[in-house]
Amino acid sequence: MREYLESDIGFYYAVGVFMIAVYVVGMVAFAVISPGSVGTVELVGLSGGFLLFMLVYFISISVQRLEDGDGI
Repeated sequence: MREYLESDIGFYYAVGVFMIAVYVVGMVAFAVISPGSVGTVELVGLSGGFLLFMLVYFISISVQRLEDGDGI
């Protein structure tokens, strides 16, 4: 595990997974605390925006790998 995190790309992937985990835990906590507050429209908007953000994040990691010559 330590070897994986010592590389830049491995660290970026770990940060991405951490961001996904924080989002999921936050949404679950929000749904438990106030179940009536999150409607379908809000959930679709929040999740759609977050998924677009994560897509761009992981695409940028792939581009960096290509620049470094690591391949995909």
